[in-house]
Amino acid sequence: MVEWSGELGGAMYSYIARRLAFGALTVLGVSIMVFLIMRILPGDPLVAIFGPEGMSKLTEAQRAHYMAELGLSDPLWVQYLAWVKAIIAGDFGRSFFRSESVAEMIMRRGPLTAEIAILSVLISWIVGIPVAILSALKPNSVADGVVRFFSILFLAVPGFWVGMLIVLALLFWFGYKAPLVGVSLFVDPLANLQIVIGPAVVLGLGQAAYIARMGRSALLEVIREDYVRTARAKGLNNRLVIALHALPNALLPVITLSGVLLGLVLAGSIPVERAFGTPGLGYSMFQAVSERDVFVMQNLVFLYAVVFVVINIAVDVTIALLDPRIRYR
Repeated sequence: MVEWSGELGGAMYSYIARRLAFGALTVLGVSIMVFLIMRILPGDPLVAIFGPEGMSKLTEAQRAHYMAELGLSDPLWVQYLAWVKAIIAGDFGRSFFRSESVAEMIMRRGPLTAEIAILSVLISWIVGIPVAILSALKPNSVADGVVRFFSILFLAVPGFWVGMLIVLALLFWFGYKAPLVGVSLFVDPLANLQIVIGPAVVLGLGQAAYIARMGRSALLEVIREDYVRTARAKGLNNRLVIALHALPNALLPVITLSGVLLGLVLAGSIPVERAFGTPGLGYSMFQAVSERDVFVMQNLVFLYAVVFVVINIAVDVTIALLDPRIRYR
């Protein structure tokens, strides 16, 4: 509790306030960019809804009526303010092609994507951290060379391609079939795990390669510090030196990287969920892009951006709690 009193406590609160203000400005900028990009994309939303033949049968009056009904005939600034107002009120609009709102889609499919993201981060740490320690403690050895080779391999190979290979292997060897509907973790944990484990492993191994390389570099730098050499000179066991002194400090950049990777997993889950047929938000995004479902694309992209900003703020605050020096920057 000492660190939260006096000057240190004020510095921490000031740091959090700055990060929240910066995050709010980022979300505002992202909302403007997402809105404008969705409006300048080529194509006509009415063509996506009615098809080319149906569109040719619409009169100008009918076309104007449908555009006004969708709110697409107003000036851009009016459309933007209406969209922001609706988002604040919790109204994410409705899909052109499905009988559910975007909010219902997020509530139904979002938990699967969240589970995939969290599980992939856990896998990346379980695999990446031990590999980084092994590689850093024996630099330029055979084990280090093998670790670096596979790290580069998993960084270079696209996740969706690995996912497709896994699905094909499971299909031919075990008769695997892609899930048609999602299953809640609280309803049937085993069936839920079967749905999310494939995408989580593919994304987790890709992240583990980043974690291993970052952890190796950070640990190699830390174990050369004076306080580590002093601990060894005092006769402390090498394992305790690594566990108590070197590793906690080496994990700071790894935690930051994990926050960035967790946000990138949301984008990376789109092709991977498509490869595995997982009915999460990534699959919904793929369908929306394929069908040019403007409101679904717009709100899901904005949701992904907000989640990414929130994750990065949480990581920054966590790092500031672990390393007080950051609070004064």
